[in-house]
Amino acid sequence: MTNNTPPWDEEYDVVIIGSGFAGLSAAIEAKQAGAKTIVLEKMRIPGGNSAISGGLLAVANSELQRQEGIIDSPELMLDDMMQAGMQLNHKELARMVAEQSATVLNWTIDTLGVKYKESLNHLGGHSVPRTYITDTSTGSGIIQPLLAKCRELEITVQMKTMLNQLLSDTTGRIDGVEVRCDYLFPQQDSGQLKRIRARKAVIMATGGFGRDINFRMTQDPRLDKSIDSTNQMGATAEGLLSALRVGATPIHLSWIQLGPWASFHEKGWGVGSMFTLLAGFPYGIMVDANTGKRFVNELSDRKLRTDAMLYHDRIPVAIVDSLGVIKATTLDKCLKQGVVKAFSSIEELAAADNIPLPALRETLERYHLSLARGRDGEFGKQLSNDLKPIENPPFYSIRLLPKVHHCMGGVQINERAQVLSISNQQPIPGLYAAGEITGGIHGSSRLGSNAIVDCLVFGRIAGQQAAVEQL
Repeated sequence: MTNNTPPWDEEYDVVIIGSGFAGLSAAIEAKQAGAKTIVLEKMRIPGGNSAISGGLLAVANSELQRQEGIIDSPELMLDDMMQAGMQLNHKELARMVAEQSATVLNWTIDTLGVKYKESLNHLGGHSVPRTYITDTSTGSGIIQPLLAKCRELEITVQMKTMLNQLLSDTTGRIDGVEVRCDYLFPQQDSGQLKRIRARKAVIMATGGFGRDINFRMTQDPRLDKSIDSTNQMGATAEGLLSALRVGATPIHLSWIQLGPWASFHEKGWGVGSMFTLLAGFPYGIMVDANTGKRFVNELSDRKLRTDAMLYHDRIPVAIVDSLGVIKATTLDKCLKQGVVKAFSSIEELAAADNIPLPALRETLERYHLSLARGRDGEFGKQLSNDLKPIENPPFYSIRLLPKVHHCMGGVQINERAQVLSISNQQPIPGLYAAGEITGGIHGSSRLGSNAIVDCLVFGRIAGQQAAVEQL
């Protein structure tokens, strides 16, 4: 700030933009390290995508795995991440997510008091079951304890405050932000401008841009307004653009992930996504309603499943029986809203979903034969020990439609969560980032339940490092 610029309206040590997993965990760490900290959120309620997520947390070598006799390691989790990401991952960052997954789980339990269900889930692309789920089956099961901890530490979480631009001093150091207070989303010019100084650092935790149709179409023109998104409406690109304007390095912006488990019969994330994640894919099969045949490994990574679902006008339908829905936490809501339908026989299901019955019967017979042999010879689905033939009524079906879910791309960071400059690949002084605004960690495709780990690992690092930033 030069002598010709207006004075600061407020001053803090650390200013954090965004109130999801990354932003709130960063705030807690920064405050506990002695930094005066504020969190700024543009929407009317905190949490962003984090609050509406499924509350799924991938952990390598966890206590539940040991109890269940599951052999896992950070190295295996890293290998899974690299395979799903087509080896485009920045390996040193991906390794940190895998290696610190157990630590961050324990932090949520011991420091925040987060409650998890006492069973693991096996999500697509993971070699073994390693996914915890919150007691609430949503990300709010972590967001609410994070907010409670912020209140305990007297950290201000200020809503309806949108970042207008990052501010820098004469040396190029990021030393504050210009924001719009009393901002009313999505009215871009609403609110009053205010300048807030960050004596040590600004942390960007603004998430992805899955709801920003114009920006996502610059990266992938196929993702126009006809493609729905599971994201909350505030998942837009202005935070990312602010970082790019001050010279941040963009990474993998065109890698935008579609979620293969979303329901055709509801908008956004809805209630069907968790049904498919916890029941339809791990304990059922997915067929093309046009042919009655399986067409992909139901537990492959999201990109493989999505590409297969969108091929040649397929109509994807997941089918599972009464034994397979035991872990389906949203089943009752799905049935009530008509997202999932129940049938007393496979014949009724096939008729209702317009699936050729002879072909569906043959598909089930082949799948049951695979279960008996312990190996899926057709598509290589991992067959866990608790899988049973799909023959116990009632039978359930859900029609699926891929939706924009996660942006793998963002700004480049290093192991200290410092944002790197496009001009020299050195840290931009005073600027940190964590969560979905960062790129490179997941390569071309993120594995399910890895986002929360990513956000918490690097959110904590960003907070710790920003608090001790050397001026």
